[in-house]
Amino acid sequence: MKPGDHPEFFRFPAPEGRSRESTIVLRADGVFLHDGDVVRHPKLAEAMHRWISRHPDDGRYILTNGYDWTYFTVEDAPYTVVAVKDEAGSPVLRLSDGSEEPLDPEGVLVGPDDSLYARVKASSPHGPFEARFSRYAQAAGLAPFLSEPAANPGRVELVVGGRGFPILSR
Repeated sequence: MKPGDHPEFFRFPAPEGRSRESTIVLRADGVFLHDGDVVRHPKLAEAMHRWISRHPDDGRYILTNGYDWTYFTVEDAPYTVVAVKDEAGSPVLRLSDGSEEPLDPEGVLVGPDDSLYARVKASSPHGPFEARFSRYAQAAGLAPFLSEPAANPGRVELVVGGRGFPILSR
């Protein structure tokens, strides 16, 4: 049993002389910074993506490994869609934390500079979360599922299972 399994884990005070606030930042492109420097160790960066959660009381973003936790800053979305694969005509997302899940076609939004976002981890105890598509995932992975409806030229919709879903503004 990890300390994080204790129901009061997130209410315990920080260790003596420490703070729960950190200088860790997750940039919009999915890269972690610590004290302004890029986290370069690949395994640490991978772990940090897996540690993303929300504090159960205040909803702020935290990193937690089950033994300790800290607040951190998210510049845009806490997750990045790094790839999209086609499974029997349905898009499946691979996220920056290594997990995969089917795309919720009703949860896709377009944001600034035409970046696409998806609602992810809806069944997570602290979800749902938002994920920003990497340029690669958006252009190469999602493109086959995008279409311009004849009835609404100039608009783009997501087509899954033969049904069109409008992509709304974030």
